[in-house]
Amino acid sequence: MRLISWNVNGLRACLQKGFMKFFNETDCDVFCIQETKLQPDQLDLCIPGYRIFLNSADKKGYSGTSVITRCDDVNVTYGMGIDEHDHEGRIIITELPDFRLLNVYVPNTQRELARLSYRMEWEEKFLELCKRLDSDKPLIICGDMNVAHEEIDLKNPKANRRNAGFTDEERSCMTRLLDAGFTDTFRALYPDKVAYTWWSYMGNARAKDIGWRIDYFLVSDRFMDRVRDCVILPHIMGSDHCPVMLELTNG
Repeated sequence: MRLISWNVNGLRACLQKGFMKFFNETDCDVFCIQETKLQPDQLDLCIPGYRIFLNSADKKGYSGTSVITRCDDVNVTYGMGIDEHDHEGRIIITELPDFRLLNVYVPNTQRELARLSYRMEWEEKFLELCKRLDSDKPLIICGDMNVAHEEIDLKNPKANRRNAGFTDEERSCMTRLLDAGFTDTFRALYPDKVAYTWWSYMGNARAKDIGWRIDYFLVSDRFMDRVRDCVILPHIMGSDHCPVMLELTNG
């Protein structure tokens, strides 16, 4: 089974930059998208054999997630079930026979950490949600989690110590999530490998590979034996992020 996660930084724009070519090449079972930046009536897309689910933000042109799947036996729900946190289209939960899949676009803390307080509130509720979903069925969490967990996960850790995405607070939230019974699949498989999933558009950062690893596939610890590989695909263009692929063995 093959799963893809990609922050496309605007799905309509990405569709003009080779999205469907990549999608068709992957032959994936589930494709999770973050930062769709659209409303349902703005998406003119039909993929034979697949169903498309959208969770759009109330605010137009902002945030949003999508799941595209060819799996038949699925149940899809949206958000945390908490009104305060469910207006930005950040979560889609897909229940499959063997596991649940949570596609997430975690709030950005923003410049000068303007949204750090909200992010911490959101993270607390997100952790509760993940624990609850994991309690009776293995959970896979994928998406743009807007944090580089360890120093190996960004090019310039010292210079970014108090910048959004690498604050002690954000990193601690990731640590607490992993300690609650989840494994960072890429880091577990490749403990010393330097690889990034996001690059600034400024300063020719992508060409210089000055990046951050902020896009993840996490799985319940007890599900790691199903993980065949987790692959970061930096050669795929079309966004300031690149896709991440998770391959699972059959149960």
